[in-house]
Amino acid sequence: MQSLTPAKRREPVFRALELIAHGLVRAQGLDLTFTGVQNIPSTGGAVLTINHTGYMDFLPAALGVYRAGRRTRFMIKSEVMDIAIMRFLVNHTSTVPVDRSEGAQAYTAAVDALRAGEIVAVYPEATISRSFELKAFKTGAVRMAAEARVPIVPAIVWGAHRQWTKTGKRNMGRSKLPVSVRFGLPLAIDSAVDPSAETARLRDAMSTMLHEVQDAYGEHPKGEFWVPARLGGSAPTPEEAAVIETEEAQRKAEERARKASSRKDAHR
Repeated sequence: MQSLTPAKRREPVFRALELIAHGLVRAQGLDLTFTGVQNIPSTGGAVLTINHTGYMDFLPAALGVYRAGRRTRFMIKSEVMDIAIMRFLVNHTSTVPVDRSEGAQAYTAAVDALRAGEIVAVYPEATISRSFELKAFKTGAVRMAAEARVPIVPAIVWGAHRQWTKTGKRNMGRSKLPVSVRFGLPLAIDSAVDPSAETARLRDAMSTMLHEVQDAYGEHPKGEFWVPARLGGSAPTPEEAAVIETEEAQRKAEERARKASSRKDAHR
């Protein structure tokens, strides 16, 4: 029997996930609004950079790419490989797991996928922003685009953090929440320019987009957990969030060190 190519092996899983995603959106009654879908290249590789405000913002972004007739490969934390169902999905959708201790391997896999003509989605902030404003960007997205010689398509998702984020109550039922997704004009990345400068240009473009999407979104009630402090909400300011995230990162590092020490002791 002829073996299936990787693309054909993941086709049924991709299709099943798309059906599940559309069913989930209908069940939740989400009011999805997409703009700039035409900015997604119809063919060829591209880096999709998405702001990161919650655990569900990947879904509206992927559905927007789907509307353009494309599919998305996400770069995600390698920890999800510890979960059987997630391991299956990662292996059958060519998702790129990122082990922070071995980032070069994930970077190479992403560049290879881009050169093969795929859209690779990246969160340049790396982790969820507690302030719901843009955090500092890592340079990985720009470096990948430059090496693979593909454009970057900036994307903003706003409203999905009202479903599930690091603060506030989880709201995954029939919420009927409005969620806006905007895809910006593709940015050609100049490989001769310092990655930090190009990353700053990308962040500036996404910051402008974020403010425009927020302005068009509708009401941002004062004091709500999902509303940035800049707009009168109770979310921490970027400076306050940075302190929280630094403390959180330290606790996680200590926990990883403790587990590593326990594993060593168990093998003695």
